[in-house]
Amino acid sequence: MSLNDFFSPVDHNKISPQSGFQPGQLGAQAIIYSGEFPELSKENFDIALFGVLDDRNAVNNQGCALGPDYVREKLYSLYEGTANVRIADLGNIKAGHTVSDTYIAVKTVVAELVKENILPVIIGGGQDLTYAQYMAYEELEQKADLVVIDPKFDLDGTTDVSTIETKSDAYLNKIFLHQPNYLFNFSNIGYQTYYVNQDSLRVMEQLLFDVNRLGDFYGRIPVAEPIIRNANILSFDISAIRSSDAGGNANANPNGFYGEEACQLCRYAGMSDKLSSFGLYEFNPAFDRNGQTAMLLAQMIWYLVDGYYQRKSDFPLQPKSQYLIYRATLSDNTHELVFVKSKKSDRWWMQVPYPTSHSGNDRYHLVPCRYDDYQTAVNGEMPDLWWRTYQKLV
Repeated sequence: MSLNDFFSPVDHNKISPQSGFQPGQLGAQAIIYSGEFPELSKENFDIALFGVLDDRNAVNNQGCALGPDYVREKLYSLYEGTANVRIADLGNIKAGHTVSDTYIAVKTVVAELVKENILPVIIGGGQDLTYAQYMAYEELEQKADLVVIDPKFDLDGTTDVSTIETKSDAYLNKIFLHQPNYLFNFSNIGYQTYYVNQDSLRVMEQLLFDVNRLGDFYGRIPVAEPIIRNANILSFDISAIRSSDAGGNANANPNGFYGEEACQLCRYAGMSDKLSSFGLYEFNPAFDRNGQTAMLLAQMIWYLVDGYYQRKSDFPLQPKSQYLIYRATLSDNTHELVFVKSKKSDRWWMQVPYPTSHSGNDRYHLVPCRYDDYQTAVNGEMPDLWWRTYQKLV
């Protein structure tokens, strides 16, 4: 089966103005599947966008399957930035006979694009599609770090993987309990405590996962950058954006990120050399007023693309001449911590040593961090991020 068997083409009449796209608009630059399916290779494209027309497991948000073309209409009216973009629009993955069929299609497409070193940008559909996005890495036999931007933890109390139903409010159970396990780390950005069961918080702590309250980012959006830089997979639930800025969701919230903050988060994602798939979920045009949410999502994708073309290629850390090494000794002299700073981007990483029982050739694991973590170490204290990462490696 070829990839185009999964897709229905884009109806140009739905997304383009009567006079056609103007030179420089993304609609004139992208290769859009409306007749012949694009030939996918890194030589031709850097980014591949596609929609998923399935909302059967989107809890309390039926209608979000209709979202992709509304976002396309707004996205392709925007003008490209300073870079010459190479985007393929593959159309929409048709809903399968069962939801599992849709997951298989998404998994297969994402895996093939990642193999080609093309960044998939998924417009859902329900956020349960994150499970299919993650399953692509099992097919690739590749360990992955997952970052989810969401006001809730999409978990329930089920621990029997055979009985878990993958829904938009419980798909994390399937990911956490899946065997074989290809998840190295999970991070949440922007949870709101009144939506979170305290038992779920304790589960996150026991699993040494990184969860970050919405209030941690007020006036401090750069705090999110190293968290996002550590992601292979990013899943963005638009209910993480306040309803005044993105009301196109049956589960919209009065509190959340501002629209410009959401755009900044997407730019961080695009700039990350490690990020290899991006999903934007739960947009429901039935609740969108004057196309505002569709336009915000289009702008978020624009910033993702702009960030992609600002990548510095400073991960992995080669050549070594482009980096500065900093060392700090804890006050009890038990550890010397090593930090690395890129001369290209001024971004920081920590070296966390593998335990002696580690069978690989690498001596340490690199984790993105902030200058504040280095300052903590200089003051003789162990950064929490270093300790949690080391515990995962043991």
